[in-house]
Amino acid sequence: MVKFLVLWNTPADPVAFERHYREVHIPLVRQLPSLRRYTAGCHATALRGEPYYWIAEAEWDTMEALQKAFQSPQGQAVSQDVANLAHHAQVRSMVYEVEELESAHD
Repeated sequence: MVKFLVLWNTPADPVAFERHYREVHIPLVRQLPSLRRYTAGCHATALRGEPYYWIAEAEWDTMEALQKAFQSPQGQAVSQDVANLAHHAQVRSMVYEVEELESAHD
């Protein structure tokens, strides 16, 4: 599995940011081809360092599927909308492959 993680700092106008995110961005992301799962959380509490305001994760089965999703017209629309949201808040993002680890109790 591959995850795309997006971390948003606190926006200058949280109401405008959340309205755009919920009304525009979420529907765009949900249209990405082969998207397996999409989650978001807000108002995180930091245990170390500064908290992020909004955190989103999108999952695909493979890196190739993720790459194809963002090469699609839907993926281009999502990328362009991130630029719109970036006017409200700074954003960081990363892609990583998930490795299943056994728990300490196994």
